[in-house]
Amino acid sequence: MDPRQQAILSLLALVPPGRVVSYGQLADLAGLPGRARLVGRVLRTQDTSGLPWHRVVAASGRISLPRGSDGWCEQRQRLLQEGVLLKGDRVSMKEHQWRPDLAAILMLMEQ
Repeated sequence: MDPRQQAILSLLALVPPGRVVSYGQLADLAGLPGRARLVGRVLRTQDTSGLPWHRVVAASGRISLPRGSDGWCEQRQRLLQEGVLLKGDRVSMKEHQWRPDLAAILMLMEQ
């Protein structure tokens, strides 16, 4: 796994329950601005079974998987179990977006 992929997955592991990040936000936090599609590719191609992949949504708050698919249903169910409110297939980013500060991220990554 290359360092970019590792950075994305390491930051994904830090997203707390009940919070979501967008693909672009996760890329930015990983030091890869403008690489939202890379985040999507990493989530599709790497083993994320032990990671909170379900906490990554589109910038609009929409679940990006095809509506009604097994993955969409699983992501929606996991988010609901964590107390994330959805309207159809959208999360309120205003209410549920993870907004860590840089110092918090650095501290968490050192643990």
